Amino acid sequence: MEPFPIQEASLSLHHYNHAMASFASVQLAATSSAPNANKLFRPDSRAADALRPVRFTTGYVATAEGSVLIETGNTRVLCNATVETGVPGWMRNSGRGWVTAEYGMLPRATLTRTPRESERGKVGGRTHEIQRLIGRSLRAVVDMKALGERTVILDCDVLQADGGTRTAAITGASVALALALNKLVAAGTLKTSPLRQMLAATSVGIVDGNILLDLAYEEDSRADVDMNVVMLADGSLVETQATAERVSYSRAQLTAMLDYAEKGIRELLEAQQVTLASAR
Repeated sequence: MEPFPIQEASLSLHHYNHAMASFASVQLAATSSAPNANKLFRPDSRAADALRPVRFTTGYVATAEGSVLIETGNTRVLCNATVETGVPGWMRNSGRGWVTAEYGMLPRATLTRTPRESERGKVGGRTHEIQRLIGRSLRAVVDMKALGERTVILDCDVLQADGGTRTAAITGASVALALALNKLVAAGTLKTSPLRQMLAATSVGIVDGNILLDLAYEEDSRADVDMNVVMLADGSLVETQATAERVSYSRAQLTAMLDYAEKGIRELLEAQQVTLASAR
């Protein structure tokens, strides 16, 4: 397999200067193309089936094999991919590689300071859950045999949280992973990229009886139903996590939430392609 193919996408590209370097970024407008999108008030005036503005900045950390800052509205997550020789002990001499993830939130990522988990001496249950979700999602798109006995670690650090940090982490980490694997191919370390296809994730929920895509914190905190969806480029689902926070939901509502999620993820996948094309 060649490095993951890049397709043309009609999204606007622009460049801006960071304190240390200039990075390519992609702006995904928060617009809706669905004719039946609900007419309701959202804090940022989005339609019910519209994503927040999304931007990917590649090469954010120069020392990582793959580095991406993903911004979805006011949520910002830094995703760095590290490639190491060797695999966990239980996988040695298997000829297969491994992909794993770590997730963390900076103390002032939220409105009030959250102490570092290292201060408490242990990683919290929420962090464990999210790390496992990110790792599971990314392993679904990597040919471990083609990767060989190497480990790819995706570090996802939340710089600012306004809802959807785990889905942003998965979407950004997918780009960081692609960049890291393509770099191995370019260096001649691998003949072809082990990345089978891209994947992305988004949230969807029911707030005040309305199905909404890509919930910001203000919406997520009062949602009756909260759902996270991880989808591959071919439309296959890797993960669907739907929870009735306050009231139950119907089968019809579940189908509608999945439709909203698929629409949003298709847009994210397109933005990923533009980002990878600009990073070449």
